Amino acid sequence: MEIYHQYIKLRKQFGRHPKFTDEGAEMLADIRPNEEHAKEYIPRNPVITVTQCVPEMSEHEANTVAVILASKAMSHVEGGWPKDVDYSEAEHTIRYRKKVEKDEDYIKTVSALGESVEELVKQNNAVDIYQEYFTGNLADHSAEVPSVKTITVFKDPNEQYQRSASYVNWHPDGTIPKVAVSYSILQFQQQPVDMPLSSYVWDVNNPNTPEFEMSPTSQITCSKFNLKDSNLVGAGQYNGQFTFYDMRKGNSPVDSSPIDISHRDPVYDLAWLQSKTGTEAMTVSTDGTVLWWDLRKLSEQLESMPLKEKGSETTLGGVVLEYDTNAGPTNFMVGTEQGSIFSCNRKAKNPADRVKYVLNGHHGPIYGLRRNPFNSKYFLSIGDWTARVWTDDTAVKTPILTTKYHSTYLTGGTWSPTRPGVFFTIKMDGTLDVWDLYYKHNEPTLTVQVSDHALTTFAAHEGGSTVAIGTSDGAVSILQLSSGLSEMALNEKSAINTMFDRETQREKNLEKAIKEAKVKARKEAARKDDVVDNITPEQLADLEKDFFAATAEEGAPVGGDGAAAAAPQ
Repeated sequence: MEIYHQYIKLRKQFGRHPKFTDEGAEMLADIRPNEEHAKEYIPRNPVITVTQCVPEMSEHEANTVAVILASKAMSHVEGGWPKDVDYSEAEHTIRYRKKVEKDEDYIKTVSALGESVEELVKQNNAVDIYQEYFTGNLADHSAEVPSVKTITVFKDPNEQYQRSASYVNWHPDGTIPKVAVSYSILQFQQQPVDMPLSSYVWDVNNPNTPEFEMSPTSQITCSKFNLKDSNLVGAGQYNGQFTFYDMRKGNSPVDSSPIDISHRDPVYDLAWLQSKTGTEAMTVSTDGTVLWWDLRKLSEQLESMPLKEKGSETTLGGVVLEYDTNAGPTNFMVGTEQGSIFSCNRKAKNPADRVKYVLNGHHGPIYGLRRNPFNSKYFLSIGDWTARVWTDDTAVKTPILTTKYHSTYLTGGTWSPTRPGVFFTIKMDGTLDVWDLYYKHNEPTLTVQVSDHALTTFAAHEGGSTVAIGTSDGAVSILQLSSGLSEMALNEKSAINTMFDRETQREKNLEKAIKEAKVKARKEAARKDDVVDNITPEQLADLEKDFFAATAEEGAPVGGDGAAAAAPQ
């Protein structure tokens, strides 16, 4: 028996709206309980019920076909000429041009095209189609939650042994997404005999296959693109040699420095110098020397400098270089494995004065040393458990800003190239910290777990929104930052400079107060020395004993006369 009605028409198809009225109850069906069914009822004990608050979904897998890209050369030649014209002969091409220019169809076609081109030229002169209407308008990202996302990951192609990514460097042209990655094992006793030595240049758009392979004679510890000719890649090797590669000429090095005049320890960092030819470079090693080279003549050193303080014979090992032309083409800085920072000038009048001053602040090796890209007067150092901001002022020997002490070692980092108040630090526990001094100083703005392995090297793209991070297992992660971490805020540059100036003045005032307190303490000590008797209790006891002994010898007769005289009274 049906006890419901089903309507399958739309409401507008029913016609006139019905009118409802109250009526009495009407029984449509009477269903009595069946006692026979009740006897067949069996209760379940126990009862297990599972409920889900979300829709149940099944798991599916899809294996997509990887697109493998390959770079191939192509030879372009001049075309469009008739077969009977040899384009390599200037006389043939000139004769053919004159013949075509005399043709009536050519003249008519050029005249017709000239009218349309003239109209387009007038439109371009009237309207600037490349005009930017919103330049200078900075977006407000203060309410945006900072975040990062992984774009791609490069894996070491040699899976036989686990090598760490010891150095990463971006292509100098920001429009070309390429990264040079150096792979090495720096632990001496962990280097197998048949260890692979190759390092690679990767393309971010093709993470499956490296674009170029560098095949050295010793493992590469650091590598950098040449600033003027990006086809050249300079590399420092584990055996102390400096070499360079030309990606147009094959995988083998073009030239290398002789082993007898190279570093005695691994080359830990290198920098391309500002020069007319763009072929000069400098390298640093833990053997305690800085060497200068010219690619045109690697058979000899241009110059060398030991890392020694003035008046000291102790040589310190260098692990990181900082060279910024904004601070002067001859000025550079070196971070040592003892935690000191050397500020140097290559062209000092006296060779002994090439080390301008030395700053001591870290308790271990310095793994990061970079000047602020917006104000080269301030620089960042990263080592032990902290990151510190210093000022290039000989009157201030202490950092103006210091991060909190972390529970694990810091292994690298640098400033953001697009925001003056943002810098990055990487740590041994596999995390990346992003510090934004424009908003807070006490803790990082964002902390990201990049890998379960230790992070070993870091490089920021000049666009500011992309960073490359190498790990101890040979992987290189390319991360993209959110807009709030890469785009400058309104008045940020002036605010950060004001803050740095304020902290610098504060450090100067503190040092001045400390000096005044020391001078005052010396004066107080000198004044007390003048007043206080320096005779010890033992000396005082000996003087009293001598005094009483002398008075006893001379005073006996006097004491008798006095006693006799005093008796009659």
